[in-house]
Amino acid sequence: MFPKSNLTVTCWVWRSMRKLFLLLSLLLSHAAHLEGKKDNQFIWKPGPWGRCTGDCGPGGVQSRAVWCFHVDGWTSHLSNCGESNRPPKERSCFRVCDWHSDLFQWEVSDWHHCVLVPYAHGEIKPRTAECVTAQHGLQHRTVRCIQKLNRTMVANEICEHFVPLPPTEQACLIPCPRDCVVSEFLPWSNCSKGCGKKLQHRTRAVIAPPLFGGLQCPNLTESRACDAPISCPLGEEEYTFSLKVGPWSKCRLPHLKEINPSGRTVLDFNSDSNERVTFKHQSYKAHHHSKFWAIEIGYQTRQVSCTRSDGQNAMLSLCLQDSFPLTVQSCIMPKDCETSEWSSWSPCSKTCRSGSLLPGFRSRSRNVKHIAIGGGKECPELLEKEACIVEGELLQQCPRYSWRTSEWKECQVSLLLEQQDPHWHVTGPVCGGGIQTREVYCAQSVPAAAALRAKEGFRTRQRHVLMESTGPAGHCPHLVESVPCEDPMCYRWLASEGICFPDHGKCGLGHRILKAVCQNDHGEDVSGSLCPVPPPPERKACEIPCRMDCVLSEWTEWSSCSQSCSNKNSDGKQTRARTILALAGEGGKPCPPSQALQEHRLCNDHSCMQLHWETSPWGPCSEDALVTALNATIGWNGEATCGVGIQTRRVFCVKSHVGQVMTKRCPESTRPETVHPCFLPCKKDCIVTAFSEWTPCPRMCQAGNATIKQSRYRIIIQEAANGGQECPDTLYEERECEDVSLCPVYRWKPQKWSPCILVPESVRQGMMGSSEACGKGLQTRAVSCISDDNQSAEMMECLKQTNGMPPLVQECTVPCREDCTFTAWSKFTPCSTNCEATKSRRRQLTGKSRKKEKCQDADLYPVVETELCPCDEFISQPYGNWSDCILPEGRREPHRGLRVQGDSKECGEGLRFRAVACSDKNGRPVDPSFCSSSGYIQEKCVIPCPFDCKLSDWSSWGSCSSSCGIGVRIRSKWLKEKPYNGGRPCPKLDLKNQVHEAVPCYSECNQYSWVVEHWSSCKINNELRSLRCGGGTQSRKIRCVNTADSEGGAVDSNLCNQDEIPPETRSCSLMCPNECVMSEWGLWSKCPQSCDPHTMQRRTRHLLRPSLNSRTCAEDSQVQPCLLNENCFQFQYNLTEWSTCQLSENAPCGQGIRTRLLSCVRSDGKPVSMDQCEQHNLEKPQRMSIPCLVECVVNCQLSGWTAWTECSQTCGHGGRMSRTRFIIMPTQGEGRPCPTELTQQKTCPVTPCYSWVLGNWSACKLEGGDCGEGVQIRSLSCMVHNGSISHAAGHVADALCGEMPFQDSILKQLCSVPCPGDCHLTEWSEWSTCELTCIDGRSFETVGRQSRSRTFIIQSFENQDSCPEQVLETRPCTGGKCYHYTWKASLWNNNERTVWCQRSDGVNVTGGCSPQARPAAIRQCIPACRKPFSYCTQGGVCGCEKGYTEIMRSNGFLDYCMKVPGSEDKKADVKNLSGKNRPVNSKIHDIFKGWSLQPLDPDGRVKIWVYGVSGGAFLIMIFLIFTSYLVCKKPKPHQSTPPQQKPLTLAYDGDLDM
Repeated sequence: MFPKSNLTVTCWVWRSMRKLFLLLSLLLSHAAHLEGKKDNQFIWKPGPWGRCTGDCGPGGVQSRAVWCFHVDGWTSHLSNCGESNRPPKERSCFRVCDWHSDLFQWEVSDWHHCVLVPYAHGEIKPRTAECVTAQHGLQHRTVRCIQKLNRTMVANEICEHFVPLPPTEQACLIPCPRDCVVSEFLPWSNCSKGCGKKLQHRTRAVIAPPLFGGLQCPNLTESRACDAPISCPLGEEEYTFSLKVGPWSKCRLPHLKEINPSGRTVLDFNSDSNERVTFKHQSYKAHHHSKFWAIEIGYQTRQVSCTRSDGQNAMLSLCLQDSFPLTVQSCIMPKDCETSEWSSWSPCSKTCRSGSLLPGFRSRSRNVKHIAIGGGKECPELLEKEACIVEGELLQQCPRYSWRTSEWKECQVSLLLEQQDPHWHVTGPVCGGGIQTREVYCAQSVPAAAALRAKEGFRTRQRHVLMESTGPAGHCPHLVESVPCEDPMCYRWLASEGICFPDHGKCGLGHRILKAVCQNDHGEDVSGSLCPVPPPPERKACEIPCRMDCVLSEWTEWSSCSQSCSNKNSDGKQTRARTILALAGEGGKPCPPSQALQEHRLCNDHSCMQLHWETSPWGPCSEDALVTALNATIGWNGEATCGVGIQTRRVFCVKSHVGQVMTKRCPESTRPETVHPCFLPCKKDCIVTAFSEWTPCPRMCQAGNATIKQSRYRIIIQEAANGGQECPDTLYEERECEDVSLCPVYRWKPQKWSPCILVPESVRQGMMGSSEACGKGLQTRAVSCISDDNQSAEMMECLKQTNGMPPLVQECTVPCREDCTFTAWSKFTPCSTNCEATKSRRRQLTGKSRKKEKCQDADLYPVVETELCPCDEFISQPYGNWSDCILPEGRREPHRGLRVQGDSKECGEGLRFRAVACSDKNGRPVDPSFCSSSGYIQEKCVIPCPFDCKLSDWSSWGSCSSSCGIGVRIRSKWLKEKPYNGGRPCPKLDLKNQVHEAVPCYSECNQYSWVVEHWSSCKINNELRSLRCGGGTQSRKIRCVNTADSEGGAVDSNLCNQDEIPPETRSCSLMCPNECVMSEWGLWSKCPQSCDPHTMQRRTRHLLRPSLNSRTCAEDSQVQPCLLNENCFQFQYNLTEWSTCQLSENAPCGQGIRTRLLSCVRSDGKPVSMDQCEQHNLEKPQRMSIPCLVECVVNCQLSGWTAWTECSQTCGHGGRMSRTRFIIMPTQGEGRPCPTELTQQKTCPVTPCYSWVLGNWSACKLEGGDCGEGVQIRSLSCMVHNGSISHAAGHVADALCGEMPFQDSILKQLCSVPCPGDCHLTEWSEWSTCELTCIDGRSFETVGRQSRSRTFIIQSFENQDSCPEQVLETRPCTGGKCYHYTWKASLWNNNERTVWCQRSDGVNVTGGCSPQARPAAIRQCIPACRKPFSYCTQGGVCGCEKGYTEIMRSNGFLDYCMKVPGSEDKKADVKNLSGKNRPVNSKIHDIFKGWSLQPLDPDGRVKIWVYGVSGGAFLIMIFLIFTSYLVCKKPKPHQSTPPQQKPLTLAYDGDLDM
């Protein structure tokens, strides 16, 4: 122990140390907190993941940005955040591509069972009591995304890329629990005759199983003792006895203790020891000839007992019979199938890298060493497969494949023209729509090369075909041009003049301001720097007249040219003029002479000889040295084989009506070009695909000596053109397969059967007490597998090539001394040619059997067998319907990709066939070759040819429907022949059987127009010649001219429109020298396009010369309202309808053009120049012609017939074979429709059907016993029939059915016969009708169910405890019905009635009806109805019989029944029974509760006051009767007084009171 002082010091030191430790901990934690705070000031923040990029599949990559953030929210350098916890920037992902849709799919399980929706507090329980029809539930299912090939699960996002996630939950209904439904009981069985206690029973069957938690099925059997059992007289036995045979025990070998040294056998049937004898004895063990496999022969036993009819065991001596059943027999010791070990896995079938998307497969196998015998375990699976994935970066990627096509071949218009007219032949070039074909093939995908960049240096332009050229030689030129040139742009100045401003003072010399803008050739304003330098001057000199000067007007516009051309006699002229507005005064500037008031100039100085340029067609495109040099460096569209060449043509000058003249006579400015660039046609080499892979040679060995070839092919995808390299000759290659081995043929080689092996003698003596070695035994043999050259082989080789193995064991018999012995059967006697002849064979008894009486019985032991001889007489009869009419095969042209009508015969004469059924004289079917060589009878038939609708050719175009403006031209066709037999239908015809085409046309309206000259000088209307100023008149000449006439000569004025004749004179004014002179009025300002009358139109004029006397001048402006169709007009474009689609002259169909015409119409209906609409900036229709498509009339194009299919049945009646053809191109337009018959059928030759047929099971054989366990057998025989249900099959030789199945188990089965007194199961009941689960009469499911049952039969009440349980079987079925169950009840009888449940089809059942709704079967009233004349009503209350009324107590119960007076002879007016149940006001009832009169004492006697009341009531009744008599007595008549009216009134009042 420590000293006490040391302990004190130790404690002090410990306390000090603890405080120091605590202080250090605090300091360290604070430092760590500060450091952590510093570290935690910066955190990583990742951005969202980007799209998955990279290779398709799992090789994709996703990336995201990662930032370092301060806790306050600002970003910082990445070094401030810890690198250890930095989130990843990239991750691998699965990139979904479109082709993945073939690799992945949603795997959806079936819906799970419907479960009840839980209550609010989560409890789930069936609500049986409150269930009416059904309860709400939920169903779930599992949904996952899987790879199709190896069924492995992947991320759901892959499948969601293509198809949304299927729902995993849905609402459902759970029908109410339904109890088991059983039928009514069958009648009671008959009681067996005889004395003693007998039982009878009755059974019923299950109609519907219990569902959704319903009650289980009740007992299906009822048993009862028979009435009045007859007691057995003395001396007779009360019971019967039966020999009961037990089941055979398992096969076993003899135990050691069964063989003792003295030779006596001791049997131990209860021993389970597996100890076996160490030596082998030939009598019970046989060796297989192979060293690997031995068949052991053992023995099995069974017990035989005597049973009494009440089920009790009895002494065996009571059941002794002549033949006692065997109790021991030989058997085969069971051995399981034995297989070899698994082989190693085969290499993976996939040898390239494709990831987990497309795995390969590998397999392994094992062989059978020995098959199972004696009921041993059968062989397991011999082949196993699993998916495998080849990994490795060095492996190349697996190829991918895609559909490729060749280019479209040439458009064949002639094919369509041949369809329209079979006699059509080429007469010239054709154009328009036709038919094109191309090849479609599957090819390995190759990564696309980078597209070549187009070289620069060329400008391209495009144009569109608006209208196909017409005429046989017309061809549209190229639509795209590209030339290495620059187009110059042209610009010009456009100047406008302003008003003249004086330089000094108010008159005299001045200037005008010129405003100039630069415009391009399209009239658009552009920058002035683009126009030529210098620009026009900004000023222009002018003069303003002073007060006394002569005043002139502005020059008029130049008149139209007098002639459209110039000839030798006259030239075209234009004039312009100005007039004197005011005369000069004294000292003023005088007016110029009259000659100076007009100016002339020449116009249209070209010759009137109509000359024009004409050109020859462009020559071929040829190379040019300069352009070729350019092409060396600049390719065209990236193709080195194409280039730019030149085309030339001749240009010559043509004089109208004369012909070609010298070139210099045509204007050089309009000379067409003679050279232009063109595209040299590209040399197109023939392009073919690479050869396909060689078709595979068979890996497995081949039977027979046939030569096997492999082939490969390639396809032309581009034909050679323009001198390119031609296509190769070889498109298909073939060669023989090398190293193809012949399959060896293996067969079973059975050895001889061993001697018959019996049960070991010691066992036989111990069991049967007999030492004779005879009876049934087993014999074995060895079976080996050998090849053709008799070499031994593995058993597996023979099992692959044959259906099974020959039997290794068979039963045999060693005859006993008492058995009959025979010689072998002789051969059958020969047959004669007679069909009625028979053949026979014989055998004879041998040895002591000749003297035995039982062996002489020919029925039991026949010595002669007789059979009918085969007969060569056969009967044939036609079978089935005639086939379709089948035409002979047409010749096919292999070089054409498309079969068109004409290649094969579609109509005409053919053959139809009918099958022949052949049978022998016994009616058994035989091969049809015995009756007919082909198995058919045939006859000629005709398929009518179709005739197309025929129309005439187009008529010529009619004249334009309008002589002025827009009209229509029409042409037509008419019907010549109607179609029939499926020919091409006619287009839609009018009532005259015609079809029309219309196009718009235009006739010039302004062919004749008015031409005016300038106004003359103003002539003063004053007779005083001295006056030279004032008002006057002006005149001018007008004439009507033909605008089409180049000379412009005048014509009759009546040809021009008289409504538009211009005025020839007008008033004018010549100002005097001292008067104010104004200029001519300017043009009216434009009215708005809406022609609003509230808007004013204005025109102005300006002062030219002021007056001397300062008088005000005339107005200088005028206004007028804008009035529609007076001074304001609106304009609109007028469009015709689109014409019909117009094609080139020789085109039957294809691209055409539709046109329409446009005109401008004024609001008053007058056609005007198009300029008017354009000036108003109206929206002009974009297109006056549009391309259109005339659908090509294509007849239906069919493929050739396929080969005839295999027969739908391998034998017998009803087999059919068919062939089909396909629609390659459907009908287009009004082409010949496709025939409805695309499939042809004919009946197959009727060949006999041979099949192994199992016979019916025999009765249960007990081999001498009366009941117990036995065996049933059935036969297997070869039958012939014609495949129909009604035809009876006939026996034929087994060889016709081929190899017999080696299964003994199908020919033998165990069975049992119940002994008297045993409780046993019945046979299965019939399947019930198919029933659906329904809710309110509507089906709840598509698949129904039906049931059957087995119940037990009790033969003795003592044995009922050993009865088996009843058995119920249910199976799904289709075509079920909804049934409902209702309670039915009989009429009441003594307050009782029968209540039962009935199904809606009238079947009475137990179960199915709702127990809660069951009506009462017994009527009971509480308290019981004991009053006289009372009974219990259906409502459960006491009522009175007919003729009595109920007197009720206050509590609603019956007090007594009172007889209704006079109820015997007339209906009593009694209170209705329902009245007692009327509701009574409870408050009133409580008030008068104490006042209720009780006429009876508690002991049931009538009270005294009742007698008093009855007497008083009687007296009152007598008084009332007497009073009524006095009132109703007829009064004596008084003639003086009229009858009183008051009694009538009283009577009426009394009526009201009633």
